[in-house]
Amino acid sequence: MNNNKLGLLYSSITLLFWGILPIALKLSEQFIDATSLSWFRFFIAFIIIFLIQLSAKKLRQFREITLIDAIKLLFAGVFLTLNYVTFVLTLKYLSPGEAQLNFQVAPFFLAFGSLLFFKERLTAIQLSCLFTLAIGIILFFHPNISGHINTGSKVLIGVGIIEFSALSWACYTLLQKSLLAKLSTSNVLLCVFGVGMVLLTPLTDFTRLTTLTGFDWSIALFCAFNTLIAYSALAKALVFWPAAQVSAVVAVAPVISFISTALVVTMGWWPTIIKSHHLSALSIVGIIVIVGSVATMQLLPHLLTKNKQRQQVS
Repeated sequence: MNNNKLGLLYSSITLLFWGILPIALKLSEQFIDATSLSWFRFFIAFIIIFLIQLSAKKLRQFREITLIDAIKLLFAGVFLTLNYVTFVLTLKYLSPGEAQLNFQVAPFFLAFGSLLFFKERLTAIQLSCLFTLAIGIILFFHPNISGHINTGSKVLIGVGIIEFSALSWACYTLLQKSLLAKLSTSNVLLCVFGVGMVLLTPLTDFTRLTTLTGFDWSIALFCAFNTLIAYSALAKALVFWPAAQVSAVVAVAPVISFISTALVVTMGWWPTIIKSHHLSALSIVGIIVIVGSVATMQLLPHLLTKNKQRQQVS
């Protein structure tokens, strides 16, 4: 399998797991606070990766890192933790829909950060796709945008916090990409999850974990493994694809979230907790624009390259 296919595969895995995560997080609100759940997610992911790396004798790789690399690892963990905490804080000021809408600037921060720090170049087609992707996201979430007409101080504070959360996520991802030349993806994630676990320990209510039912544990463990799988796939995707291309796929996560929520409602699962929203004509147009933009950004350059190679052969 070539790099293009591997990049698409790992990006799609991240997209799928991030798309369905909000349902589990919504269910978890019934039995645990967000900070304690975040600590648990970091803890499980850290333990599993540590045991895997220890048994494979791959922890020796840390002997080769420099002080600068260690600082990068520390800040990557800090930025990811800030992303987790500030996103939760945002929900005090914004509705989940508004928060999710405003967070979609994160892939664009990532794309422009990759241009600035990694000198990755975007073609005119890719730039056009990023522009239409932004339009599609706005169309898809236009009911939430209309709610900003009556903007108050709380909403403005919430928007400011979510922009910081998005920037923190982009900074984490860029630092992670810069470390992949020295460390494997698993070792980078091991450190990042470890830093997050340590930072969240003072804020964690450990008594909550002693009162969970079997169903509660299943949701908590799903969230934990979601973190492990999604971020591992994201790290792998950054190995095979430019950050700008990865960011384009990640930007579709809210659409997957909406579709999975609609499916849960249709199946009649957890009707008192999970509720769907009416899908307007503009939202449907937004879905088409988003999917079309991502497909064009990923497939068109590949098709043009293949066409050029055929012309050279002939």
